[in-house]
Amino acid sequence: MSPYVTTILTLSLFIGTCLTIFSEHWFTAWMGLEINTLAIIPTTPKNPRATEAATKYFLTQSTASMVMMFAIIYNAWSTNQWTLMQLSDNWASIAMTLALAIKLGLAPFHFWVPEVTQGIPLLTGMILLTWQKLAPTAILFQIAPHLNMKILIMLAILSTLVGGWGGLNQTHLRKILAYSSIAHMGWMIIIVQINPTLTILSLTIYIMATLTMFLTLNLSNVTKIKSLGGLWNKSATTTIIILLTLLSLGGLPPLTGFMPKWLILQELINNNNIMTATLMALSALLNLFFYMRLIYASSLTMFPSTNNSKMQWYDNPTQITMLIPTTTVISSLLLPLTPLFITLS
Repeated sequence: MSPYVTTILTLSLFIGTCLTIFSEHWFTAWMGLEINTLAIIPTTPKNPRATEAATKYFLTQSTASMVMMFAIIYNAWSTNQWTLMQLSDNWASIAMTLALAIKLGLAPFHFWVPEVTQGIPLLTGMILLTWQKLAPTAILFQIAPHLNMKILIMLAILSTLVGGWGGLNQTHLRKILAYSSIAHMGWMIIIVQINPTLTILSLTIYIMATLTMFLTLNLSNVTKIKSLGGLWNKSATTTIIILLTLLSLGGLPPLTGFMPKWLILQELINNNNIMTATLMALSALLNLFFYMRLIYASSLTMFPSTNNSKMQWYDNPTQITMLIPTTTVISSLLLPLTPLFITLS
């Protein structure tokens, strides 16, 4: 792809997200989401699988945009307000929640996420599962007081369960990361009305960990679980990064990923949602199981013998790796800063 086209698409993604995040009017927020949707489609390569994925993504996002526009117009008709903070009509709030659930890939509207992620390159999948979550989450953050808590709980529990069960029998790493995204979105949606700041914290840590995984897999050119077996002989450092990042995504202490899950469960229990907190904690074990499968394949399996013919020559990577150390530290080693985040929230 031409550098000029890449620059234009990157700027469009950035402008679309910023337009939605800083908007106070429903129409400009909707327009930012549309710019985001249209900017990522040209990044897919010209092959049948990628074309199919781009078509699925476009149709799904268009449907969500139509539902969202219906909610905006219905709310304006009933309240005479176009401001983001004035989503006071109950039916408009429900329609808006469903539209944003489709855009974020929450269950039961999650079917497009694994298929689209599998059909596109790793770097485009990274943008889809990280940057594209920012704008819809920003809208959810702003309209949180007007949302229906029962619908949020239903979406969150379904998403964490589907994200856990769906990833168990997958062999492709992109699909596994897609189901991981569905589960993490469930954790964010459950707390958005009780403590929206925790949603932002959880999203930030999830984005850092997912960026680390995608950049590392792209550097190693690995897309399947069976390819992880020989990764230790190619680069021990890469294997350790994958190990730490997967454990952090699973939410194991003393890594950063434990922080948002711990704080979210604490908030749910403080608000007498003990059964919901129990279901969320149990569903996290499903995710941890398929993360452990990846860890076993990458870190705990080696060749039967370690003679020199099994080792590969080290070559300097030609791709940019500057981001990987930074994102690894952020996604793995920030648990000691938990008291600071508790104070800020």
